[in-house]
Amino acid sequence: MRQTTTEKTTHPALIFWIVAGWVGFVLLPWYGVEDFWFMEWLTDGWPLDTDYAPALFLLLQGEKPWLWPVLPALAAPLLVMRRPKTDPLYAQILLAAGGFGFAWLIAQGLGIGIRGWNAGWLEALFGPLGDRQYGMGYGALIVASAFLFLFTQGIAARGAINGDVFVTGAIGGVIAVVTIFVFFPIAKMLLAAFVTEEGGHSVVVFLSKFFDDRIWGLGCLSGARCGVAWNSLFLAVLVGVLSTALGLVFALVLTRSGFRFKRSLRAITVLPIITPPFVIGLAIILLFGLSGTVTTWVADL
Repeated sequence: MRQTTTEKTTHPALIFWIVAGWVGFVLLPWYGVEDFWFMEWLTDGWPLDTDYAPALFLLLQGEKPWLWPVLPALAAPLLVMRRPKTDPLYAQILLAAGGFGFAWLIAQGLGIGIRGWNAGWLEALFGPLGDRQYGMGYGALIVASAFLFLFTQGIAARGAINGDVFVTGAIGGVIAVVTIFVFFPIAKMLLAAFVTEEGGHSVVVFLSKFFDDRIWGLGCLSGARCGVAWNSLFLAVLVGVLSTALGLVFALVLTRSGFRFKRSLRAITVLPIITPPFVIGLAIILLFGLSGTVTTWVADL
């Protein structure tokens, strides 16, 4: 009797992210477009206008040459479409293409801004750029996501998390989101503390700022205001105590009571792990902040 095997069947997630990457590169505006979802850019010069052009059209018009390395990184995963996951080349190509593509997008995004090179040493190394770029749009976002999840599929193919593509991708996505929205802003803030008035960097300047009375002052003991460090410490202790007490209450209800909706309660108690507070805070800012989606929509009415 003939046995069927799925060893050489291309994983649907691989197909999805390859297609998504090419859609972001060939069809969607590479740079940010105001009121993107109103789709006015479709009739306002897309795809040839450089403000709305996808990356491929920018390259064909001789614009943004630093995007050329993205093209081979997108093409490389096509080589593994019919290869089995057990083939060493399967994981190697996905790791190389996804890792290089994602790293390159980050590097060019941080290195080139609205004034050209973002760092003096880059201009000294490569010379004047004579071009610039604005914030990344949905095209770049989708391509970056494709590279990230192609990379995690390569990790899964190497046997990580028992080869589970979904779990590996979920972990990679969480790491990327936390890095972008938490670690990166904190790192930028800390680096800014070393900047002098002349634009250089100095440890002495950092120490003077770090030990400033506005951070460690105890003026609240004499009727004034305490530094932000003590306020943060008080808030952390308060949140820790209340969270522990609330967790104890939930645990007692689940284990020592006849509560009828224990299954629903278990699902609710997992929510802080899935959606930590900073994610909720970020969502509120993006929706109702000064430039939030809801705020700008109401302002345009």
